[in-house]
Amino acid sequence: SNNHVHYRMLTILSDIEVRVLGALVEKQVTTPEYYPLTINSLTLACNQKNNRHPVTSHSDEQVAQAVETLREKNLTYVFYGSTSRVPKYKHVLPEVLHLSSPEVAVMCVLMLRGAQTPGELRGSASRLYEFSGLEEVETTLNALISREPEALVARLPRQPGQKEVRFAHLLSGALNLEAIAEADRSSATSSPRRGGSEQIERLEQKVEALSTEVEKLREQFEQFRKQFE
Repeated sequence: SNNHVHYRMLTILSDIEVRVLGALVEKQVTTPEYYPLTINSLTLACNQKNNRHPVTSHSDEQVAQAVETLREKNLTYVFYGSTSRVPKYKHVLPEVLHLSSPEVAVMCVLMLRGAQTPGELRGSASRLYEFSGLEEVETTLNALISREPEALVARLPRQPGQKEVRFAHLLSGALNLEAIAEADRSSATSSPRRGGSEQIERLEQKVEALSTEVEKLREQFEQFRKQFE
């Protein structure tokens, strides 16, 4: 069916497209007052230090380009508010892939943080969806694994020394197990201090909120100035 073609095209996303889409999904839930996002806010959201693996430093231009290619894939769209002349962006991931709230939460965490165990998923997803327990996480993962016409999630082969099985999303096509193992090794050698991450997160949200406020003020000022031109 035509739907199937549409779906196939969707499944291959670049790393930056995955990050941009994941950030839009997360912010819609965690900071609804700043959603839809401007490119500026979206770039901040993509490059956060917390809740992101790997941490990135994408430019506004790269993010704008990724939003554009996601629009071509029908996963994001541009939104012009009544007052705003700054374009803002929304995602339509659940509508396009027909995902439930728990499925959206799991996909979002896998998109922003890479491979996760069910326990890690439950913790990381709690800001997006409150899972009743590990069983609900596993049911959700199984639904994403057994999706027709294509799986959205895969179970990773267990690594030596790992007690728990991890899961990864398939939006970028088949999993590159070597790359995943490599990322694990590099993060093991340079794992950041866990302490203070809550504090950092609060500060980052504040910076994000302030940037958005400044942008709003700038728009209002522009509107105001127009009256005198």
